[in-house]
Amino acid sequence: MKILVADKLADKSISQLEALGEKVTVSPNLDPETLPDHINDNEVLIVRSTKVNADTIDKATSLSLIIRAGAGVNTIDIQAASAKGIHVANCPGKNTDAVAELAVGLLIAADRRIVDATVDLRAGVWNKKEYGKARGLKGRKLGIIGLGAIGKAVAKRAQGLEMDVVAWSRSLTEAQADELGIEYKKSFKEVASEVDAISIHLASNKDTNSLINKDFLGRMKDGAILINSSRGEVVNSEDLKQAIAEKNLRVGFDVFENEPSGGKADFSDTELANMITCTPHVGASTDQSTDAVADEVIKIIESYKATGKPLNTVNQRQKASAKNNLVVRHYNRVGVLAKVFDKLKQEKINIEEMENMIFEAGHAASCSLKLDQAPSEQLIEQLKDDNSIIQVMLK
Repeated sequence: MKILVADKLADKSISQLEALGEKVTVSPNLDPETLPDHINDNEVLIVRSTKVNADTIDKATSLSLIIRAGAGVNTIDIQAASAKGIHVANCPGKNTDAVAELAVGLLIAADRRIVDATVDLRAGVWNKKEYGKARGLKGRKLGIIGLGAIGKAVAKRAQGLEMDVVAWSRSLTEAQADELGIEYKKSFKEVASEVDAISIHLASNKDTNSLINKDFLGRMKDGAILINSSRGEVVNSEDLKQAIAEKNLRVGFDVFENEPSGGKADFSDTELANMITCTPHVGASTDQSTDAVADEVIKIIESYKATGKPLNTVNQRQKASAKNNLVVRHYNRVGVLAKVFDKLKQEKINIEEMENMIFEAGHAASCSLKLDQAPSEQLIEQLKDDNSIIQVMLK
């Protein structure tokens, strides 16, 4: 396969891909504007922070798999990829520890105002009187919004700091919260009003964009801490700036709305950056997480090469709309299924899913077909009369 790596990837991964016999092109300096002109006839595209837009997908002549060397896939036009039958896969959970570590680091830095103190010292200003004003985290209450793998990792680390942890997540139950030793909240707004610090761990989608807005921020305690190491779009930046001014919030961000893609670029939201403790979306960027992600990329390529089905596909329909399941037990001979497909075609029936299982010794097989409509009784009888078919069942 021809593989284009449009971001920095661990050297060992490139060597492993080449050892698999793949032709690899490494172009880490590509951006959303230049990527479309370099996709050409590559079959696999590997990206980390580079955005993959519809133009890139439209100009690709052979692309069948896009791998996000990380967890989130909001930088990839999933709809455009799905429309062209291109798999999109990611590497979930491989950067969990790295992001959790940075989230806790931002939490401590915001409480102790480490960045502001450092800037003053570098400018020759010794202001122990001002920077000695910190509340500390021990015994204080941390609220976690979104309790996936990273949220749980942050909770564990916060408990190590002897903080009390409360959480809200759409999938979280009270029983699960009890098992984790945290307090369960029915609403994310409840979390806002009851805690001393909040850490956000949500994916970016239509339901979460600007979820942290004027209403939510208005419920937070004066002087509370807000940490976001998930996605910038989750927080309304303009509402946040107002809340910082009005409520003296201490904020630590690794992500921003409309942040640049790629490793180095101009950054426009300097007004917000000057009000908070912040880093340029480096949460997942540690040697440990980079190696873990690189290993997962290799596994995805290996599975795709061996089976045609990449691991961790995010744009596969989770539930087929087809409600008719036709099971054909047949002898494992050339052309048997072709005849079945031809008869379904004559009745304009579409096959939405198919699985053909071969029995031991290879003499017989069982094919399960999910169809968009039920075949006629006449078609079923025709199949039953075929001496290459053992049994036909419509379920």
